[in-house]
Amino acid sequence: MPVKPSEKEEEYFARQEFERKKKEQEELQLKLEAEEKKRLKELHYMNCPKCGMDLIEINYKGIAVDKCSSCEGIWLDAGELEAISELEKGILDRWFTVFKKSD
Repeated sequence: MPVKPSEKEEEYFARQEFERKKKEQEELQLKLEAEEKKRLKELHYMNCPKCGMDLIEINYKGIAVDKCSSCEGIWLDAGELEAISELEKGILDRWFTVFKKSD
């Protein structure tokens, strides 16, 4: 005659099964998020945020600046505006202080 598991054993195994499935779902979600992030990067990387055309990287006094091949907008990566303002000291530097992120 088979031995019937106790209520505590059933609860333990049910909890274990739930935790295993929860972990699988979390791993799947992380994988999907990483794939989506990669897909979006490939889709938008070096494209103009304004018109979607290709950005061309140009060198301005040693700083890589992205310029749109269509609308000719200028796009700067993090820290590039500060680097340019250091080179240009003057009105650009004063103008930049208005938009500087406070710590």
